[in-house]
Amino acid sequence: MLVRDAMSTVVLTIGPTHTLRQAAALMSARRVGAAIIHDPDAGGIGILTERDILNSVGLGQNPDTEPVHAHTTTDVVFAAPAWTLEEAARAMAHGGFRHLIVLDREPVGIVSVRDIIRCWAPARQQALAMASPVSH
Repeated sequence: MLVRDAMSTVVLTIGPTHTLRQAAALMSARRVGAAIIHDPDAGGIGILTERDILNSVGLGQNPDTEPVHAHTTTDVVFAAPAWTLEEAARAMAHGGFRHLIVLDREPVGIVSVRDIIRCWAPARQQALAMASPVSH
């Protein structure tokens, strides 16, 4: 199975000057765990995850005044739609993150660990069912 088959195309894109509270509200409303941050001044595309917001709040920073750009990961690893889910999972494990922005010249989606599990779990159950001997 390929990244294009698993990725979420419901992509939230926000600007770097939003506050963390605004980002959290938008992410919650869209039911997504990450947002693409478009910041032409800082090199283009970055990602903000729920963990970034959690870390900021845990440090005692004010989500009403903390700008998104201060918490955005700009050293992003991108996936291609034609990558296999194994390639995406390997990149996530190697980098220690749970989301990949999917690029096809421009962002077309985000694939998460949850997306990969959602695809792999039924396939594994089907394979196990086919491999199990039928008893009468």
